[in-house]
Amino acid sequence: MLPAGLPFPDIGTDLFSFDIGGVTFALRWYALAYIFGILIGWRICLSAISRPALWTSVGPPLDRTQIEDLLTWIIIGVIAGGRLGFVLFYQPAYYLANPLEILMVWQGGMSFHGGFAGVVIAALLFCLRQNASLLSTGDLLALTTPPGLFLGRLANFTNNELWGRPTDVPWAVIFPGEVAQACPGISGLCARHPSQLYEALLEGLILGMLLIYLAWGRGWLKMPGALAGVFLTGYGLARSFVEMFRQPDQQFVTADNPIGHALHFGEWGLTMGQLLSMPMVLVGLALIVLARRERGRTAPPRRSAM
Repeated sequence: MLPAGLPFPDIGTDLFSFDIGGVTFALRWYALAYIFGILIGWRICLSAISRPALWTSVGPPLDRTQIEDLLTWIIIGVIAGGRLGFVLFYQPAYYLANPLEILMVWQGGMSFHGGFAGVVIAALLFCLRQNASLLSTGDLLALTTPPGLFLGRLANFTNNELWGRPTDVPWAVIFPGEVAQACPGISGLCARHPSQLYEALLEGLILGMLLIYLAWGRGWLKMPGALAGVFLTGYGLARSFVEMFRQPDQQFVTADNPIGHALHFGEWGLTMGQLLSMPMVLVGLALIVLARRERGRTAPPRRSAM
């Protein structure tokens, strides 16, 4: 039996809701996370492009009008990619049998890795159309993503979803609901890791502060692709770490695989989140190395002191 944990602050999923003619209109915390995440990211973009000293002699990759146009592409990429990623990575058999439910984005879920892939495709197409630098645009997008991740994970917490594994740490939270309280071998209340808050801290706050420091304090926007590499590496490592505390995806849990590994050999394995994060880490490290190598190759030689 686990000791009692912290009570869940049940503030509901909606900021407010009301009925008109039998139709319910609601403003949900999750929607607010998307809205404010995009707005904060947009302001960060505008702040970065307004400082030419942060960039190479070529200047920022996009102007204000192009950034506003790119925003529309990104929103479409996030929604389409996030939904298709959830369908393909987590419940392909179910949606193959119920294809019409793929369009019901208010049911089921969204995948960050799928949303990320959607953003990459949208940004690639946009940059090709605008003849803009893909690497420098990727750096801009890397700067803007952590606020949305931070707010989105907070929304996961208030929505009582994606909670962690049972634990007896002092900050464990007692999430409500029959599924959250279904903890094998535990009698009484089941407290869990607030893994959503771990992700908000690592993927959102810490990673976001690191990227801003590197961009404004260390001149990393002068190395196209470097900040995008830091984001990919940082997110991949943070997500892989938190996966050790998250409740495993039920579709992967079996009698001989209680941890919920998507890829496993005996007791060792990787969850789906870790499996999808590994390529991000590898690509991110490659981008950092290549960007720094290119910066060293193009930098003017130092003059020796006489």
